[in-house]
Amino acid sequence: MTDDELVALAAQARRHAYAPYSHFAVGAALLAQSGRVYTGANVENASYGLAVCAERVAVWQAVAAGERAFTAIAVVTENGVSPCGACRQVLAEFASDPRTLRLIVADTQGRRRTYTLAELLPEAFTPEQLPQRGGT
Repeated sequence: MTDDELVALAAQARRHAYAPYSHFAVGAALLAQSGRVYTGANVENASYGLAVCAERVAVWQAVAAGERAFTAIAVVTENGVSPCGACRQVLAEFASDPRTLRLIVADTQGRRRTYTLAELLPEAFTPEQLPQRGGT
């Protein structure tokens, strides 16, 4: 799967965004290590705190299908902003190596930038930082 194809799928997913409050539509396309792609669009709610970002929708779909490792995600917005901190942290949960998980951020005019997760979230909280539960 090329970056161009991944961005095109994210742009297509963006069309399904439900953003009646912010009017800020976001689409995401997540590439799993298996080669399968999972898409998501942001979904807002009148109770603002219950809204969910496109990136997390894509991750939830992938995890529900049994995926646990991802290699890239493309995110398309009108102005090409990068994923929020919560989405970065969710991606860190499933990044086997944050230095290689690619985030392709594109706008609706076709401009894009590519980062690694480690560049956007250099000090992620990871499962390895949790205390180990033992039989004491």
